[in-house]
Amino acid sequence: MKTKSNRLEVLRMIISSRELGNQEELLNALQEEGFKLTQATLSRDLKQLKVAKASTLRGNYIYVLPNETMYKRVSTPGNIREMMAAPGFISINFSGNMGVIKTRPGYASAIAWNIDSSDIPQILGTIAGDDTIFVVIREGVGHDEATKALSQIIPNMEH
Repeated sequence: MKTKSNRLEVLRMIISSRELGNQEELLNALQEEGFKLTQATLSRDLKQLKVAKASTLRGNYIYVLPNETMYKRVSTPGNIREMMAAPGFISINFSGNMGVIKTRPGYASAIAWNIDSSDIPQILGTIAGDDTIFVVIREGVGHDEATKALSQIIPNMEH
């Protein structure tokens, strides 16, 4: 089933891996990935993801995600399905009430967004880079409890 969260994640991947300058190009790219939606739905998705347009060095305007450094644009993008199927999570390590999650390049922001938007009571918040997520764990929550809670959100994370 093609859920909204899947669609948003695919949209993030498309924007971070291709230089697209209009909604028609985005709609076509989404359709290639099996998502058929209206321009109005795409506009709402872009607003929710806080997508903006930015000028390239060649003077073209393309869609970019907020804080483009978190979604590093890859110069040789792979197939979106392959990127989605490959697990982004690599590892998690703790020190006190802090955790560091290592991901594959370009995955940290999406995983951090999923953690933050899931309102996990054991987690206060995250800060994401390209391949690293800093996680603050609520005081009194053990590492095993935090890992178990995060494993409900992060694909391929075992607890």
